Amino acid sequence: MRLNRTVTGTGPDLVLLHGWGASAHVFTGLASMLALRFRVHAFDLPGCGASAPCTPYSLRQVVELLGRESPPVCHVLGWSLGALAAMVWAKAAPRQVARIALVSATPCFVRRDDWPHGMEERVLGEFGRELASDAAGAVRRFAALQVLGDANAHQLARELRRHALSAGVPSSYALGGGLRILRDTDLRGALGEIKQPVLVVHGECDRVTPAAAGQFLARGIPGARFELVDGAAHAPFLSKPVAIGALLGSFFRE
Repeated sequence: MRLNRTVTGTGPDLVLLHGWGASAHVFTGLASMLALRFRVHAFDLPGCGASAPCTPYSLRQVVELLGRESPPVCHVLGWSLGALAAMVWAKAAPRQVARIALVSATPCFVRRDDWPHGMEERVLGEFGRELASDAAGAVRRFAALQVLGDANAHQLARELRRHALSAGVPSSYALGGGLRILRDTDLRGALGEIKQPVLVVHGECDRVTPAAAGQFLARGIPGARFELVDGAAHAPFLSKPVAIGALLGSFFRE
């Protein structure tokens, strides 16, 4: 199968990976800024936007598809679920992935006995149960959760819903597969294997993946740099697009 993507700009290749319930459309504004300096590949992950679902729907399968579809050498930006894919891809293909930016990222999405910085598993379970009857409603509710605490929450909620549903509701199969990836993935023990330069960008007010999770990432990945975005929640590239675009552009040009 082939993944749908939008390619804009010229320069070093830069791959953008979106989060759960979204599509590449969420990066429209950011991609336009980055395309002034990079050749930007904004992918629809399997089952999202115009990409068909993959079978099995697993993080390993998603990463294998990305590796085949992407340029032989590229930078990678991953947001939320896309950041999990970016980390696994960077570890598996160090010659292909040059630099990675992890936005609103966590090594372990679900709260565990030894991990207080995650979402309660029952919350993910509620989204999973809602998929069968109202997938669009689950996506809209997740969009509302992502902006909690943001200084521009109401405006951002409308923007996230518009981006999430502009290409149609992702398939329930893909949404369910994405939830399983979020529930089951724990990369805490593998962070030291990521050798590329890494920038971790986190919203100060993120209620989905707390800033402490991003700080843990930055401590665990050798040489990683951490940037906290004041007043932003789970989508800092929408909250403060100009500042985030400049930060990412500078990092990927180093």
